Amino acid sequence: MTESRLTLGIWGEERAEEYLRQQGLKIVARNFTTPVGEIDIIAKNRKFIIFVEVKTRRSCSFGTPQEAVGQRKQRQIARTAQWFLQNNSKLKLQPRFDVIAILCQSGEETEITHIVDAFSWSD
Repeated sequence: MTESRLTLGIWGEERAEEYLRQQGLKIVARNFTTPVGEIDIIAKNRKFIIFVEVKTRRSCSFGTPQEAVGQRKQRQIARTAQWFLQNNSKLKLQPRFDVIAILCQSGEETEITHIVDAFSWSD
C-alpha cells in the first residue's frame, strides 16, 4: 500500500471516529488487530457493540467505497469480531456490523455514508 493511500485511510478513520462520537457512540477500540484480521473501529451504545469498517476513496472510478467491503472482507471482520467478543465476554451487548464510506473528491465537501447493520454473521 502506498503512503498516500495509507494516509488517506488514517484520515478517513479519524473522520469516521468523529462522526460516530457525534452520533453518541463511545469508541471502544481503533485498529483492533488479531491473528485473524483487523477491525477499523469498535464502538458501543446501550444496546450494541458495533464493529465498523471504514472505506475512504477520492473518487468512484472503481466503485463506491462501500462496494469494497465484499464477502471475503465481511467474513474476516466477523472472525475478528468473534475473537474480540470471546476476549471481552463481560460485554452483554448485541453485535452489529456497520460500514462507513467516505468520499472526498477534490474541490467538493467530504461525503460520509453510514450503513447501519451493513451485513450479518452469515453474509
